Amino acid sequence: MMTVKRERIPLMALAILALLLAMWGGLQRSGVFLPVFSASLPFSHGPLMVGAFLGTLIGLERAVARGKWWGYGAPLFCGLGGAALIFGLPGPAGAALISLGSAVLLAIFAGFMRRQPTLYMGSMALGVLCWIAGNILWLAGEPFYKVVFFWAGFLIFTIAGERLELSRLLRLTPFKQITFAAAALIILAGVAFSPAQPGWAIRVFGGGLLLLTAWLYRYDIARRSVRSSGLTRFIAVSLLCGYAWLAIGGVLALVFGAVFTGLYYDALLHSIFLGFVFSMIFGHAPVIFPAVLGTPMAYRAAFYSHLALLHLSVALRVAGDLSGWAPGRQWGAIGNAAAILLFLANTVISAIKAASVKPRTGFR
Repeated sequence: MMTVKRERIPLMALAILALLLAMWGGLQRSGVFLPVFSASLPFSHGPLMVGAFLGTLIGLERAVARGKWWGYGAPLFCGLGGAALIFGLPGPAGAALISLGSAVLLAIFAGFMRRQPTLYMGSMALGVLCWIAGNILWLAGEPFYKVVFFWAGFLIFTIAGERLELSRLLRLTPFKQITFAAAALIILAGVAFSPAQPGWAIRVFGGGLLLLTAWLYRYDIARRSVRSSGLTRFIAVSLLCGYAWLAIGGVLALVFGAVFTGLYYDALLHSIFLGFVFSMIFGHAPVIFPAVLGTPMAYRAAFYSHLALLHLSVALRVAGDLSGWAPGRQWGAIGNAAAILLFLANTVISAIKAASVKPRTGFR
């Protein structure tokens, strides 16, 4: 029987707060009329989503795995950095706190790498290095279009490393590991040169995404587990749908290259950050949340509702971007927010249902 880890709830609450207000700011950026909670929200949409929400979530997960008290500095600093952005604290307070959180996360991975110097752990550590590099550019005052691909690298390498770790069950050959590393290095080259040489670097980044997607579709265990049922099948469906958006992001990067604003830029970023990343979150949440919070979750077929709404709304948004159809883009953004809210509601309901089930006692 799981025991609720109450001391971790405030950190998760900071992450959810950042998520909700990042969505608020994102909807305002999309032209949806909403009351002005904070004038800084539309400008802090990306940092709140990546640094404050995902940084806190990933940092908390890794701190739990590391089992050291200081590791909780990663989610704490990221969460407090998000609060600084939300309330518009002057100066680089938010960026500095989130950067400090990313540095603690790197220290966590340094410990992991000493114990497990593996390719999958190296991929996740590389993701943190990309995050730190992007945060340094952010602190230096560089525009977000020079920062955002480093943040994308953080999430892509983290997710890919996790999938590679699980794919060990399939006994990956040296060839499969080499091809994974080659795709990762191509993505890294595109990310690293994107600030100085965006014209070709972002296209290289896109080509790397396509290679990584091909690897994931070919070798990820999700190809087999999708034939199962229940939660196992739901996770696999979430992953495979997310990989499709990663491929679409790669195609858009190859086609449009150095776009720094406007509709094509929106389509490229949200294919990756929403279509790919949030599909991964939806798929892994029924496993990660119980492990982190000590709260059981009951699988429900209703999970497919937020997954379907996510992908339909991202498709509408990207179609609106590519065609210049403003209502489609706007309604797609509203659907994105609705999918995330539905995900949170379904998660809470599942936790309540699981907690209400009394353990069986005695003999049958």
